[in-house]
Amino acid sequence: MGLFDKLKGALQKTKDVLRTDVRDLFKAGVILDEPKLEEFQKGLITTDMGVSASNQIVEDLRKKYLGRTMVLDEVWGTVKERLRIILVGKGDVAWDSKNPLSPLKLAESGPTVILVCGVNGVGKTTSIAKLAKLLTKSGKKVVLAAGDTFRAAAVEQLTMWAKRLGCEIVTKPSGSDPASVAFEGCDRAVTTGADVVIIDTAGRLQTHQNLMQELGKIHRVIGKRIPGAPHESLLVLDATTGQNGLSQASKFSDAANCTGLVLAKLDGTAKGGIVVAIREQMGIPVKYVGVGEQIDDLELFSPDDFVDALFSEG
Repeated sequence: MGLFDKLKGALQKTKDVLRTDVRDLFKAGVILDEPKLEEFQKGLITTDMGVSASNQIVEDLRKKYLGRTMVLDEVWGTVKERLRIILVGKGDVAWDSKNPLSPLKLAESGPTVILVCGVNGVGKTTSIAKLAKLLTKSGKKVVLAAGDTFRAAAVEQLTMWAKRLGCEIVTKPSGSDPASVAFEGCDRAVTTGADVVIIDTAGRLQTHQNLMQELGKIHRVIGKRIPGAPHESLLVLDATTGQNGLSQASKFSDAANCTGLVLAKLDGTAKGGIVVAIREQMGIPVKYVGVGEQIDDLELFSPDDFVDALFSEG
């Protein structure tokens, strides 16, 4: 399947909510009035798109079509245009759909360092494995650093993926300083001539101040071994968490200077609109989305494809 078809499938639950709550409101030949706009906004908010983004969409419709007989193609075209404006963001560089690594800021020389963080249970380790697969498939030599030293299971899981993917992995005994694992991972990447090092970190709640400060320490240690690193600081969010993802994004961004999001489990939620809310309120771009459980089910995020898939038929 192509990206559009994968997104269409992943967004099915969100599409079902929109279809149930929204499609019956807008019918060709019917006059658009305020009650219909209010119901439409409720439907958008149900997908966790957020009040602000929903207000912008409804205001566009109000200005253009209130009191007029609806032409469906025009109405949906206006909705999709506003969503694209929100999702692209000011100053964004368009990603190349033919180059799955185009969302990543790669180092001009030496290894690229990607720091990955997120709360417990969001699919962080699996997302790292998917990203490593994407990189190795593109010919990059990858080192993994198992910085989640609090959970032996996390290290075991990442080690298993490293073996499957043919990546080198740096581990230390349970309870070791995560920053030392990150440093050694960077050091190994430099000495072995690796292209990319991906550093896992322990899952933590955004309210755990000591663990959030630890992220800052890891960030600093990485920069001491490889100046300018980390080049990417990716936050993995579980799409099923909906609006709680906004709080996560805000706190983690402060601690780890997040440069982008990986939205996992998009295929398991009716709250796919959270992509819009996070982009609109946080300004952090979604770089990749998880669209299934297989190792290849990580796709670069395309605002155009996302919007088209969200409002597609079927």
